Amino acid sequence: MIFAIGEVLIDVIAKEEGPLKDVKSFEKHPGGAPANVAVGIARLGISSALISKVGRDPFGEFLIEKLREESVNTSYISVDEEKHTGIVFVQLIGAKPEFILYDGVAYFNLKKEDVDYSFTQNAEILHFGSVLFAREPSRGTAFDVLKEAKGKVPLSYDVNIRLDLWRGREDEMLRDLEKGLKLADIVKIGDGELAFLEERGINLEDFDFKLVAITKGSEGSELIHNNINVNVPAYDVRPVDTTGAGDAFMAALLTSLHYLGKLESLKLKREELLTIGRFANLVAALSTLKRGAWSVPTVDELKKYEEGRKVLL
Repeated sequence: MIFAIGEVLIDVIAKEEGPLKDVKSFEKHPGGAPANVAVGIARLGISSALISKVGRDPFGEFLIEKLREESVNTSYISVDEEKHTGIVFVQLIGAKPEFILYDGVAYFNLKKEDVDYSFTQNAEILHFGSVLFAREPSRGTAFDVLKEAKGKVPLSYDVNIRLDLWRGREDEMLRDLEKGLKLADIVKIGDGELAFLEERGINLEDFDFKLVAITKGSEGSELIHNNINVNVPAYDVRPVDTTGAGDAFMAALLTSLHYLGKLESLKLKREELLTIGRFANLVAALSTLKRGAWSVPTVDELKKYEEGRKVLL
């Protein structure tokens, strides 16, 4: 089973393009980057579980129900009696999302006593992002969980930087991002985020990763493993909504490693890297053809493509 730890929330997505102040109507969708990854993994045929926290409110009930419908194990999700379920407003401009995240919500109140640490006995890998690092007690809990899991299961990290959560605290943010990088075995990062870190003196070459994936939007992706580097072109689609496309890529990357029997050893040949990159790019591209972040195609849909058959069969 593949585990993810982090936020699960409500994406309130604008139904029309333009600045949020001018938007008149919205749609409610389930979201949150680690939750998106867990759902994508389940849709791709692998058991997944999410470690998170929701409020005891209608939105929390909605998210638990939706995760169960997607066959994600929700037994590691706590219910908060103090804080409401997380919410984020999503503004679409040219199908590209921008976010306004809200503070003081349940997933930021994730405490050590909320986590069943025995999950490492059932985990093939633990995936995490950066959002929980932005507040306490979730930051302390997240790092405690990661340190407990380190060496027992591989750790996968999506460096999803949300600057809005760190206003006036850039030094603190960079410190925590670097702590995450030091713990990770697998890293996925967008080219814009990579440039942001490099401008501030944080270079991926200074860390000991087993696999790095750099996503580049319409230019595809780059995968780096030991001394092997491959560039994989993107698929030409007309996106409707790119919310969660990076999470779809991440889900496909992890599931392809599972299907190819490479999660435990993480030793890859060039052709295997290309296969993984093509599969992840395909899944990410197809996910943009529907609105909402939970739009990863199913195994049966992917078997129609040569890239899917190479991984799934």
